[in-house]
Amino acid sequence: MAYNRDIEGRIDATLSSFPQAIRSRISKKKMFGGLAFLYAGKMTVGVVGDALMVRVVSPKMEATLRETHVRPMDFTRRPMKEFVFVAPDGFASEAALLKWISLGLEHARDVLNED
Repeated sequence: MAYNRDIEGRIDATLSSFPQAIRSRISKKKMFGGLAFLYAGKMTVGVVGDALMVRVVSPKMEATLRETHVRPMDFTRRPMKEFVFVAPDGFASEAALLKWISLGLEHARDVLNED
């Protein structure tokens, strides 16, 4: 499956506003038929088709799934734990995209026990 390279560019641009200490630990990897952004090897956000894929800490999953334009990530036809898809309208603004990227980074940093 192809992924929207414009969304990749928007994520890159948004990540450029983060401190160098975070940016230096970001890498990209083709995953799930799209492109994932990893922080210290841990998946944070990505692009699958035209959707944003976001990793969410467990305590925030229930509230996140109630948000407009969000659905469980069902890449395997079953919901994947701690993953959601966000439709394009859910990250149309730069502020919204920043929110989702920050949420994905929160998950990675939580897994790594970073503050």
